[in-house]
Amino acid sequence: MLRPEQMSKVSVTGSRTVMSDVIETIHELNLVHLSNYDGSWEGFDPGNPVSGADDASDKLVTVRSIESIIGVKAEDAGPQRIVTGEALEDELEDIRAQVNELDDRRNELGEELRSVEDRIGSMEPFATLGIDLDLLSGYDHLQVAVGEGNADEIEQALDDSEDIQEYESRTEGRTVAVFAYPADDADDDALDDALVGVDFASLDIPEASGSPEEYVAELEHDKQKLESKLNGVENELNDVKLDAAGFLLAAEEKLAIEVQKAEAPLQFATTENAFVAEGWIPTEKYAELKSNLDSAVGDHVEVDELERASYEEKGGHHAPLEQAEETGVATDGGHVTKEENPPVIQKNPGAVKPFEVLVQTINRPKYFEFDPTVVLFLTFPLFFGFMIGDLGYGTLYTLIGYFIYSKFDSEAIKSLGGIAIWAGAFTMLFGILYGEIFGLHILGEFVWGGNPPIHKGLAPIEGEFATGWLVLSLLAGIVHLTIGWGFDFVENLEHSFEDAMTESGSWIIMMFGLWVWIFSGAGGSAPGLLFGSESVFNGNPFPFGFTGFPAFNLFTIPGINFPFSVWLVVFFLGLVLLVVGEPIEAVEFLNVLVNVLSYTRLAAVLLAKAGMAFVVNLLFFGVYVTGHEEQESWHFGLTHMPHESATAHGHTVTDIMFPGLLHSGVAGILVGLLILVLGHALVLTLGITSAGLQAVRLEYVEFFGKFYEGGGEAYKPFGYDRNYTTQD
Repeated sequence: MLRPEQMSKVSVTGSRTVMSDVIETIHELNLVHLSNYDGSWEGFDPGNPVSGADDASDKLVTVRSIESIIGVKAEDAGPQRIVTGEALEDELEDIRAQVNELDDRRNELGEELRSVEDRIGSMEPFATLGIDLDLLSGYDHLQVAVGEGNADEIEQALDDSEDIQEYESRTEGRTVAVFAYPADDADDDALDDALVGVDFASLDIPEASGSPEEYVAELEHDKQKLESKLNGVENELNDVKLDAAGFLLAAEEKLAIEVQKAEAPLQFATTENAFVAEGWIPTEKYAELKSNLDSAVGDHVEVDELERASYEEKGGHHAPLEQAEETGVATDGGHVTKEENPPVIQKNPGAVKPFEVLVQTINRPKYFEFDPTVVLFLTFPLFFGFMIGDLGYGTLYTLIGYFIYSKFDSEAIKSLGGIAIWAGAFTMLFGILYGEIFGLHILGEFVWGGNPPIHKGLAPIEGEFATGWLVLSLLAGIVHLTIGWGFDFVENLEHSFEDAMTESGSWIIMMFGLWVWIFSGAGGSAPGLLFGSESVFNGNPFPFGFTGFPAFNLFTIPGINFPFSVWLVVFFLGLVLLVVGEPIEAVEFLNVLVNVLSYTRLAAVLLAKAGMAFVVNLLFFGVYVTGHEEQESWHFGLTHMPHESATAHGHTVTDIMFPGLLHSGVAGILVGLLILVLGHALVLTLGITSAGLQAVRLEYVEFFGKFYEGGGEAYKPFGYDRNYTTQD
């Protein structure tokens, strides 16, 4: 799980007379991730595509163009089918001609429709005025302008203009028509000049006559006819789609396979009489490859395992085949491309696989790196469930995840559904432990008899849990970061123990030295919740009896009277190792403090989400208080709201925090129900955007940053998973 599937570099060498049979066999196996020949061998050139590749490529482009025009989707496929060469020639041409004709008609009608709509848009202002079109033009001396603007500003400008002798205007809304008689000495643009700088956007007067309303009505009728024709063409195209979709998808698949096979020699090294093909294959599949090629072409090819890639990175390259002498495999490196890294197949069990999408969002792991997917599987749902911790919300997250997982075909989206299922399951688990369902403590009453094993810590009487979760978050951070630096330690250990200690071990030593010192009291400066009789692990609230580590003070620093502990010696030892290995990283030595503190967001989001759910329920059900100060306990008025000084839950009611809309009449109940539903929907959504994002941030920034780089190449075997065609 922590390592990808082991890969072997293989070579297939043979006569060009059997190259097509070899290509066919390898393609059917769908196992070999072909390597590109780089042209470095003397006497060998990259191969040429098989005859017919161009024709198949052209047909493939045609098929995909037709699918795009008529909107063919995967769900339109129907049953698998056999596509013959004759069908590709005849049926494809018939469909192409029919679709192109209908598409041309659709485009023509679309252009005509847009033209009519533009004319309607330009005519509507004139229809608003209600002035016949032939009255707006054709005058010898009268100047006319129609546009949209501020009528008062236009009239003021005309009154102020010396070039306008008289004018009349007509206004409807912002549409204004101006008829102006210019002064005797004014030029032909007097009206336009008078309106310069005024809020007025001129409209072109159409070359038409008669009523603009009737003209618009005629255009609307033309628009309806064009829309009807366009719908008819769309229906015809849809009929073609229903008839031809299955054939087109099958034809696309067949042609894609033909092109893939025909272009395979481009990756081979060839001479006039021979070829060499190299690639990567899962090590456990090597025997299957060799057996199938022997059955297909016999002694005409030689199959060799050139290299079995170990997980040790040496100088940026994979290690040479370690079992060469045992297996008798040639290791002279004659065909090996030294700079080529193996492709990556992440090797995780089914339950863990959905979390690969979170890893790949950053980048696919390199072949030599640890794959952190399994750690993500163990920690992300745990973090999320801890922060939300509610049976009701968890059930909804699980149902949403199942819906996504079962209803979508995309592997990435299905993986998100799987992640939601696991996150929802842990949210339900913590909800049971907290005794909460949609923020209510009903579950605690029924399952735990009113006293769940843990609490979120909102109420003062449960406040010790709030500080307890804060400390527990710090411990979770220490464990999580130790795993990250531990992975880095193991990876660096493959180089040398010195590298491992200076680059990774130094951080672990620094972190443990600093935090053990803090949990030993930090010379009296650490808060009491971490050590001593008030420690959260000494019964406040966790009864583990832990009162902190022994201080082991060595001496007191003169001047500041501060005790110097052996734990600080451990911290400075790690710092020295870090400086020896990477001096520049010494400036970040406080990361061992800051990174761990970053995990306190777990407790912060827990309390924030609990507080939001509490407020929503408070507004609807109301809350009353029993006890005083640190002994205050809060209770929802689920059935009724007791009066102050009454007895509830065996204690005296000391205060009514809020009476609740449920207990304030019919109108209050209706408003309260709306608040209840919308409020919990908001909390549910923010659970994803806050708890989800914070958990992801801890994984990506704090955890991944300690050891993970990514950048591995995906394993893409030469072959095709048939969905629409069959060879039977």
